[in-house]
Amino acid sequence: THKGMSQFHGSLGGSREQKNRLSICNKLCYAVGGAPYQITGCALGFFLQIYLLDVAQLDPFSASIILFVGRAWDAITDPTIGFLVSRSPWTRFGRMLPWIVFSTPLAVVSYFLIWYVPVFEDGRVIWYLVFYCLFQTLQTCFHVPYSALTMFISEDQKERDSATAYRMTVEVLGTVIGTAVQGQIVGMASAPCIPTPGDNVTVDGLNSSLLLGQEVNATITTVITLDQTKTAYNVASGAICSIYVLCAVVLFFGVKEKKESSRSRSQRMSFWQGIRLVMGHGPYVKLVMGFLFTSLAFMLLEGNFALFCCYTLGLRNDFQNILLVIMLAAMLTIPFWQWFLTKFGKKTAVYIGTSSVIPFMLLVVCVKSNLIITYMVSFAAGVGVAAAFLLPWSMLPDVVDDFQVQNPESQGHEAIFYSFYVFFTKFASGISLGISTLSLDFAGYITRGCTQPENVDITLKVLVSAAPIGLILIGLVIFRSYPIDEERRQGNRKLLQEQR
Repeated sequence: THKGMSQFHGSLGGSREQKNRLSICNKLCYAVGGAPYQITGCALGFFLQIYLLDVAQLDPFSASIILFVGRAWDAITDPTIGFLVSRSPWTRFGRMLPWIVFSTPLAVVSYFLIWYVPVFEDGRVIWYLVFYCLFQTLQTCFHVPYSALTMFISEDQKERDSATAYRMTVEVLGTVIGTAVQGQIVGMASAPCIPTPGDNVTVDGLNSSLLLGQEVNATITTVITLDQTKTAYNVASGAICSIYVLCAVVLFFGVKEKKESSRSRSQRMSFWQGIRLVMGHGPYVKLVMGFLFTSLAFMLLEGNFALFCCYTLGLRNDFQNILLVIMLAAMLTIPFWQWFLTKFGKKTAVYIGTSSVIPFMLLVVCVKSNLIITYMVSFAAGVGVAAAFLLPWSMLPDVVDDFQVQNPESQGHEAIFYSFYVFFTKFASGISLGISTLSLDFAGYITRGCTQPENVDITLKVLVSAAPIGLILIGLVIFRSYPIDEERRQGNRKLLQEQR
């Protein structure tokens, strides 16, 4: 076979390399497929907590149950879908793409219903729990096959890395779109707050003493009703659903999934055998554990930042712009991190990129509320977010390659590797969101209050600063023992080329 392959190479003069090359159009169409996950994830991550508390008017305990169960359910579906994807038969469109097409229509319907406030009050917790879990399941049917598709668009490691960089840029653009669409539409009609005794709230320039329960918005001259806020959330979710469908169409028609002869699939294995297989690979476990802690840090920041801006910093009418600055900074610095990791290696990029956000997390809670400083801190946080986005997805293919070098007879398990990485991060984020919302409940969070008790301020400072910094430091300690450096990565690449 090897001799025949050599003759083949000689006669066609490197046509295999040509076959593995991806056009810029292919890479862009592939990258666009990553946007729906980030657009919806960003809208849910930044706004769902504040929506459940202040618009759907659930108590913090109920909100924490929805956030935790929804994310935990999402985590459980990942390895299950990953396993089903790895066992699904090849079709004329490929093995991954049919999953993406069939899940999209149902996913957008369930997403829209998450942001709809039903007329009944008693069953609202069940409503949000059902549609949140349903959406997470359907989105998993889109995203796990999409993630694994990285390994099937080309056999060439450089082409995959390049496609991943395109994907990360578009995904961060997706977070900008998600933050902009949701933030700007909702921000124009932010939920009216209810003054607590002792609050002085200005309406139409007049300082008035208001009765508890009267709905006002502190700095918007026209009083906005809660119904207008609900409508704004519906409009925003409708816009995001349209983008979701468009991206799925572009991905389906713009990407060809390759059925490579070198990817002959090994004997089918059970679900638990699959778990043992991937969890028995040391570099994968270290990579996943390291990113588990660092991504958890950014999830805590993301989940609580809107509340932190509204209540601790007192920037109720600027928070959507602050979130937008974070995501714009992340999008603009992705190309820099891509250059950095190719120049200095991926492991160095992890240390520099992830730790760069720590000084700014400290600054935002230490300095008295100041809009200019908050924007500066937000931009710097975005630089760290970009590294947190790019690096896991850039390093996962290296671990899969390392596994294939060590287990040449075991093929076709790419989806399992990707799905378990997503499983751990989602499960952890469910725990973090649940715990952080419960913490606010214990601290005495007042639903739709214009101000919050001092304990809530302290809790929010811990959730966006102290806790994330601790998690980042734990993650960086774990990365010290990650064994795949540049030398081993290049060695694996050569060995895989020889195997093929």
